[in-house]
Amino acid sequence: MAKKDVDLDDLVNRLREPATCRKAFEEVISLYSDQLYWQIRRMVNNHDDANDLLQNTFIKAWNAIGNFRGDAKLSTWLHKIAINESLSFIEQEKKRLNISLDDEESYVINTIEADTNIDGDELALQLRKAVASLPEKQRLVFNMKYYDDMKYEEISEILGTSVGALKTSYHIAVKKIEQYFEDLD
Repeated sequence: MAKKDVDLDDLVNRLREPATCRKAFEEVISLYSDQLYWQIRRMVNNHDDANDLLQNTFIKAWNAIGNFRGDAKLSTWLHKIAINESLSFIEQEKKRLNISLDDEESYVINTIEADTNIDGDELALQLRKAVASLPEKQRLVFNMKYYDDMKYEEISEILGTSVGALKTSYHIAVKKIEQYFEDLD
């Protein structure tokens, strides 16, 4: 079922009704699983962790669906939950593995290189490594803009950052990625 085939206002209304909530939430899962999986996956770089975090995202959303006021779009709300879950997981992993800021980039790159669940050419692998070399905020903004093709306004709602700051972060991220590829030559 494609998102454009679904009346999202109707879906949100059905989520609010006890009689239709469960079926409507199944539609939410169907509509947003792939998009949220890849958002999470690009953050944690591991298939199994991404699957677990996606499941946690939907569990948190289900448990909080009564609190969804509709001030933001449903997709924005879900992305915010997924990102918060991912960021919490990343912080826990850093603590668990005792990874310092200096070691973080090499840890992320090693995770990418060890990933057997993504096939891709050498250029795609190098792009993933270049993105991994970015600071966390720039990496997040780059992924949302480049891979998810989100508008700055939507990213702003999700991250609680001004559009101007996001544009700057994205621009700097692109420059760093370009430099990464220039340094490979």
